[in-house]
Amino acid sequence: MHFAIKKHIHWVGKIDWELRHFHGQEYTTHRGSSYNAYLVKDEKTVLIDTVWFPFSHEFVENLKKEIPLDQIDYIIANHAEPDHSGALPELMQCIPDTPIYCTANGAKFLKGHYHQDWNFQVVKTGDKLNIGTRDLIFIEAPMLHWPDSMFCYLTEDNILFSNDGFGQHLASELMYNDLVDQGELFQEAIKYYANILTPFSAQVTRKIKEVVDLNVPVNMICPSHGVIWRKDPMQIVDTYVKWADAYAENQITLIYDTMWESTRKMAETIAKGILSADSSITVKLFNVSTSDKNDVITEIFKSKAVLAGSPTVNKGILSSLAGLFEEVIGLRFKGKKAAAFGSYGWSGESVKVISDKLEQGGFELLNEGLREKWNPNSQAVENCFNFGKSIGETLKS
Repeated sequence: MHFAIKKHIHWVGKIDWELRHFHGQEYTTHRGSSYNAYLVKDEKTVLIDTVWFPFSHEFVENLKKEIPLDQIDYIIANHAEPDHSGALPELMQCIPDTPIYCTANGAKFLKGHYHQDWNFQVVKTGDKLNIGTRDLIFIEAPMLHWPDSMFCYLTEDNILFSNDGFGQHLASELMYNDLVDQGELFQEAIKYYANILTPFSAQVTRKIKEVVDLNVPVNMICPSHGVIWRKDPMQIVDTYVKWADAYAENQITLIYDTMWESTRKMAETIAKGILSADSSITVKLFNVSTSDKNDVITEIFKSKAVLAGSPTVNKGILSSLAGLFEEVIGLRFKGKKAAAFGSYGWSGESVKVISDKLEQGGFELLNEGLREKWNPNSQAVENCFNFGKSIGETLKS
């Protein structure tokens, strides 16, 4: 499927309806995704990005139907990751001398991926490529989300090709923000931000300011994944500004794993205690051994506080929670509070282990946590309820 964004600008990417995992198995894509590539025709013709390598041959063959390949004057590689550049090797076999415009790191990374010394043209912020009646202006965007990343802006049409910024993993035949289900769109957009861009929030803020300070109109934002923002495109920019600023809703998320249901019972009773103190707050519970980890991380991103629980196993915690913490620590959430809880039989180290992990992840501990022995008895249930109530009152105040 190819379609015209404007008479002289065509989407020439690939919608991947079957994709369910991305970055290996690190990111779940319940609604598929797309690999967006764009063909801009002026006095010169420019191809912006390609697609993931499993679709290389399909991409090149379809591109031939759009334009003779030798009429492509320039290629823009906004990002070297294989979901953007994967079709380059097959394409470059057909047009080996075509200049590839990218950042210095982009050239280095493309050489690292494909071991080819193509005709790289290194650009930096502010550099322009004239293609006739229009210019492409390059804007480096390091660590959004790789060191090589960049945006490019097309004058006259006022289109920002934003690479991984403002994207979502969402497959749709509609391909525009005003045509798709808004709930699905923003659910996938916040999941994308929470799981991929959160560690780079400071860079997001700086880069958005840099783009806004250019004082140029933006009529459309064309990301590398998901739908194109054509109706009120700056809405997603404004939303990113909020997400980048230690974002939190009025929500507490409880994450836990349980062996013989004791920690689950603790979590459910703590939740009741929270709601007894503040019925206006949203409380969500996730057994991380049975929940999608990227969905859980999204809920953590939305929360002002996180409570984490595990039984003690070999003086540590259950592996599902330990694995989640490895990702959470790397995401470097800001401005969130937390507490630990857990059941135990004889040694009881899990609460201390969890508390240390939470502090390592940048969370501010609300207390020393709660430990209860074996299957909670009536006193333990009361302790859990009061533990949650105390946290609810603290956060409400």
